[in-house]
Amino acid sequence: MGNKNKTISFRVNEDSFEKLREIAEQRDISLSAVFREYVETLVAHDGQVEVVPEARIDDADDTDAFPPKVEVPKSFVREHERLELEADHLREQLEEHKQYVTYLHDRLDEQTEDEEEVVRLEDLDSEVDTGEEDEPTFRLG
Repeated sequence: MGNKNKTISFRVNEDSFEKLREIAEQRDISLSAVFREYVETLVAHDGQVEVVPEARIDDADDTDAFPPKVEVPKSFVREHERLELEADHLREQLEEHKQYVTYLHDRLDEQTEDEEEVVRLEDLDSEVDTGEEDEPTFRLG
């Protein structure tokens, strides 16, 4: 199986939402990127993530800062968000097209059911063999 992206949706109270928005603005990333980063960290450390104040991190003598900070241009983030929106739009269009194709198939099935009865040659031959004649027979010659 491929590594498909999944959507997670949940509700938070308004105060928490505003605080998360502030965190995203301070870090110059999108709100969804805050959650993705947290989930990636949580998964990478098997759920063993500890919330540590930044002051305690700054006091540590580790040369490897955690979490690592990478400067990404705002234009890159905006382009990524634009592409996510475009992908969502294309998925919606694909779903609409699938529904339309299903509609056309259903309509075609209805038309074939409503068409006049089809007379098969085999059926006509069997009627002649049984001697059932609704129409008079004409001979030439």
